[in-house]
Order: sequence, then structure tokens, then C-alpha cells
Amino acid sequence: MWHALRTLPRDARDTVFLLGVIAWVIAPQVANLPWWCSAMAAAILLWRATLAVRGLPLPSRWWLLALLVLAAALTFYSHRTLLGRDAGVTLIVVLLALKTLELRAQRDAFVVFFLGFFTLLSNFFFSQSLLTAFAMLVGLLGLLTALVNSHMPVGRPPLLRAARMAGAMVLLGAPVMVVLFVLFPRLAPLWGLPSDALSGRSGLSESMQVGSIARLALDSSIALRVRFEGRSPPQRDLYFRGPVLSSFDGRQWLPLRSALPAAQRLAADLKVQGEALDYEVTLEPNNHPWVLVLDATPDKPNLRGYSATQSAELQWVADRPITELVRYRARSYTTFSHGPLRAVFPLQDYLELPPGLNPRTLALAAELRAQAPPGSTSPAALVQAALERLRSGGYRYTLEPGVFGRHSADEFWFERREGFCEHIASSFVVLMRGLGIPARVVTGYQGGEPNALDGYWTVRQSDAHAWTEVWIAAQGWVRVDPTAAVAPARTGSLLRLEPAGTAIGQMLASVSPQFALNLRALWDAANNGWNQWVLNYSQSRQLDLLRNIGFSSPSWEDLGYVLIGIVVLSALLGAAWTQWERQRQDPWLRLLHRAGAQLRRAGWSVPDHAAPRQMARLLSGNASTAASARAPLCDWLLRMESWRYAPHDGRPQLATLQREFAQLHWPRPERPTNPS
Repeated sequence: MWHALRTLPRDARDTVFLLGVIAWVIAPQVANLPWWCSAMAAAILLWRATLAVRGLPLPSRWWLLALLVLAAALTFYSHRTLLGRDAGVTLIVVLLALKTLELRAQRDAFVVFFLGFFTLLSNFFFSQSLLTAFAMLVGLLGLLTALVNSHMPVGRPPLLRAARMAGAMVLLGAPVMVVLFVLFPRLAPLWGLPSDALSGRSGLSESMQVGSIARLALDSSIALRVRFEGRSPPQRDLYFRGPVLSSFDGRQWLPLRSALPAAQRLAADLKVQGEALDYEVTLEPNNHPWVLVLDATPDKPNLRGYSATQSAELQWVADRPITELVRYRARSYTTFSHGPLRAVFPLQDYLELPPGLNPRTLALAAELRAQAPPGSTSPAALVQAALERLRSGGYRYTLEPGVFGRHSADEFWFERREGFCEHIASSFVVLMRGLGIPARVVTGYQGGEPNALDGYWTVRQSDAHAWTEVWIAAQGWVRVDPTAAVAPARTGSLLRLEPAGTAIGQMLASVSPQFALNLRALWDAANNGWNQWVLNYSQSRQLDLLRNIGFSSPSWEDLGYVLIGIVVLSALLGAAWTQWERQRQDPWLRLLHRAGAQLRRAGWSVPDHAAPRQMARLLSGNASTAASARAPLCDWLLRMESWRYAPHDGRPQLATLQREFAQLHWPRPERPTNPS
């Protein structure tokens, strides 16, 4: 590729290089753009590269106008608007590609550069990951290289020279950017992304479709990270509570839809005991208001910028969707009880089933109750009987159960005998309700993976889980995880179900599984550091920094004062460095410049680059000036030249010349003179 670029004429070489940089900047956006936008941009860039390589003329403005109208129409068709983030990014990508067809002058190139910088920035509207940041850094260096190269109009300077200069510019600007990043006040809405900046990628949902997914593809992306203070609990206790689903229509589980007035519904009645777990959560944006914490958390998590409330079903919910990386502290207790201790009317909501569905499951419920030994028909005993059936009945946990029909619980219990956690939890709740035991589905995340490099637990989307809660008199709501009865490794072991991953990841795992795990842990730790120190560097952390350096009640105004102080201090240090650098300059040259300045002030026409002998010749050539006035100065200038060029043994001391300089008389010329 580089050889092919070297053989092209300079204009063609520079154009092809710029087109390659633009393609690199646009490439990460392909997943967020309409298919036609990516195809149009690629076709235009290839078209422009062909014109450059073959030396063909650029298309007429009528072609550009037609393509622009087409792009605007397709953008409106795709997004139903020309405004907003998605439509705006689509248009800016198309405009950048179209502008390359107008590269006729340097002014057009500058427009392309600035559009490229803006397009580069728009990548962060969709992702602020470490990988995106690295890709955009490469794109930034490429655009700066093209910009520097455009300011070298003469000859054929190599691109490598422009790249080195661009890299030096980035390194010189890095300290300034670090200071601005650390201290520039983060004031909404100036700092941050628009409210639609991130779309949900969570493994959770406000509802749970049963049987409509034939194959579950595990997502290895991060859902949250957790750092415990002190000991970490066993993995089997790591249940991060999400939406609680209690209403079932035969295919879909939804949050409770009760006909009872709010005042008559169940209260949480949470009681905790045992040792508390203090920990810190870094939650990835998911565009949902769910504040994920361990079961159970009685006190409000310390969620800065949001207000959180706890529902009657123990779920913490923020006042608005979480569209940015947030970090909060929480205190949880793995030993707890909640809900009423005696039967109350609102528990009827957790017994309802759609009529006419899953008749064999209801018959199984009646059979379990009839076959129970006398005195063992208590809810706790019936729950254990159902779990024993799961353990010994040949049931299997799988990610490819196929599509279930209307009677999804019947198919699970009697036909397929396999499914993933949502099938198992849903079928178990239907059976419990058939037994007359109030039950509900709880969704969230279970488990996680400890990273020995940074001490964080990583919880992935593949750890999304569904379990159940049943109500038992004198105990309240009790967690029952039927998936653990089918596949104990899913909840109690570090040997988790892993996503397929990329082709490179599969190849590394096949060659050396431990190396692949170590590499993944290293990447997770790097991403976590990026999240903690860059993406989650909020105004609160800025104010914490001021507290650490002595401010008692810091505010954003104090950040401004500190920033101004650093700017002033940097300016003073720069001035001091300049003065020091001047002192390091060649003292002979400095003395020569002073002599020339003195002669010019006396009225002599002395060029800036005049040598000592030239100055002496200028003085001696003015016969109207008294020889007694000229001779000492001419002698001093000649001795100064001798110091520079004569052998070291016979030359005068520079310190002597410097002392004599202060005693010299600088005569004025009697008439204008010109150097010979």
C-alpha cells in the first residue's frame, strides 16, 4: 500500500491518504448508520479515489446536488426527521463523503478536515469505550497528518515527516488537554451527551417473553462492575435485583397489574440481619431507570445526580433512565426477610393464571399435593418436591431450547424438559401458583467474574438471570432459584456459560485457554480503569480533588480559580524558561547582537546579520568620523572576530571583551553610510 502511494503523483497520493483516513473515521459508525448511508459513503470514497488515481476530472455540481437531495430524502425516510443525533450523524457522514468530490483547492481541503474532526467526535455519541477512544486517536493523528501535509505545498515531502510533526503536536498539546480535562468545570448541559445518547443493551427487560426465542446468544459486554470493601461474598449469593414480574398472560410476564388500590397493596416490610456488605458499583448505561444492587439493600444507594426509590418488591428505581456511566455505593445484607408473615388478601395477585392454559402443569400441581405424605403438604414441602423433580427428572439447562407454544409450562415439564433460566423460572412459578402458593419471577444478574488484576467483580450481560420468589407463611417471600436445581454450575461456580466470542478469541482459547482468560482479564482491567478515571470523572470527583488539596467547601467557581491559577503559573514558568533559554544562547552571538544594536541606535545602517569585520569596515569607511573615535571600536570588533576564529592560544578572553563593551564610545556617523 505504502509503495503504491509513493508511486502516485503528489496530488493523487495526498487525496488517497485523506480518503483512507476518512474511511477509518467513518468505519466505527457503520453499526449506527442506515445501511444505505454506509453504502453511499463507501461508494463515493471509492469513486473519488478512482478519479484521483486515474487523474480524471471531478463530477459536476449537478451530480453533487442530486446526491445531496437523495441523501436528505433517505435520511428523512430512515429517521422521520432531519434533526436529532441519529439523523444529524447520518447527514454529516454523507456530507463528508460528498465534500471529497469538491477537492479542487486548499480551501476545500480545510472544509474536509474540519468535517472529519466533527465526524470523529460524533463517534463518542454512541460509544465512549476504550477501543473507540483508541480508534479515534488513530483517526486524529491521520487527520492532523493530512492537515500538516497540506501546509507543505512545495516539492513532495514524505507523509512520514508530516506524521512525525502531527505526533509532536499531539504530545505538546497533551498536557494542556489533561489540565482542562481535570479542572474544566463540568456544567450541564455543556458537559455530557444528549438524553438519547445511548440505547439500551441490557440483558434485562421490563417484560419477559417465554418461548419466543429459539436460541439465546450470550452477550459478553459489561453490565456492571463491583468492588467489595473487605471480603467478597460467595458467588452463589450474588443476586443483583432488577425488575420483578408478577402478571402472566400465557406468553409474557409483566410487572404487577393489580386491581387493588395502591393503599391495599403489599408493602416491602424488609428486615435484614447478619453482616453487611459494603461495595461500590460502576453501572454501564442501559437507558433504564434500574439501580442494580444486591439482595437486599434497605438504604438508598449513594447515586449522585439521581434520586432513587425502592418499590414494594425491593427494586431500587432511579427518577430517570440511566444514560451515562454512573458509580454509586451501597450496603446490602445477604440474609434478610420481607413481605407479610401471614396470609393477606393482596397475595391473591400472585396466584392468578390465565384461564385455559397449561392444563397438564395444573394437573401436576394437584398430583404433587395428592401424593404428598400426610403432614407434608406445607408450602415449603411442596416447593422442595418441585425442586426434587427438577433435579431428578432429566431436566437440562440449554441455550437452544427451540420455540415454545401457547402451553409453555406444559412443554417444559412434560415434553422438552429443557430451557434456559426464563423457561425454568416461568414454568416453576406456574406450578407454584397451581399449588396455591403465591409466586413471582425476579429478573436481574447473578454471579460475576473476579478480576485479580484490579480487584473488581465483572458482571456481564451473559450473567442476566431469572429466578423466583415464593411466599411462605411466617417467612414471607423466599428466594427459590429453580435453575440452580437443574444446573448448579450456573449459579454456584466460576465455571460459567461463556459467550462464543470473536474468532480471534476462540482461536486463542483453543490454543491456550488460560492465556485467553488472562488476556480477557487484562482487557477488562484496562476498560475498568478507563471507566473509573475517564468516563466517570464527574463534577463530584472534581470537587473531591479540591477537597484533597485543602478546599473545605469547593464549588465549580473554585475549579475556575484553580484553572486560572494554573494558566498564570504556566505563563510565568514559560517566561522564565524563555529567559533561561536566552541565557543559554551563545554568549559571543549575544554580544555581537548587542554591538549591532548599539551601532543602529547611534545611527549606523548595520544589517542584522553583519559580522564583526563588516561592522569595522563600515566604521573605517566613514572618513568624516574622527579616527580617534573609530579606532577603539574597530579594534574591539576585530579582536572579537579573532576570539571567534583565531586559535585558542592567541585569542583574547571573552570576559575581557564583555567588560570593554561597557566602556566603549559609539560615535555617530557624519553622513549616511552603506555597508560594502
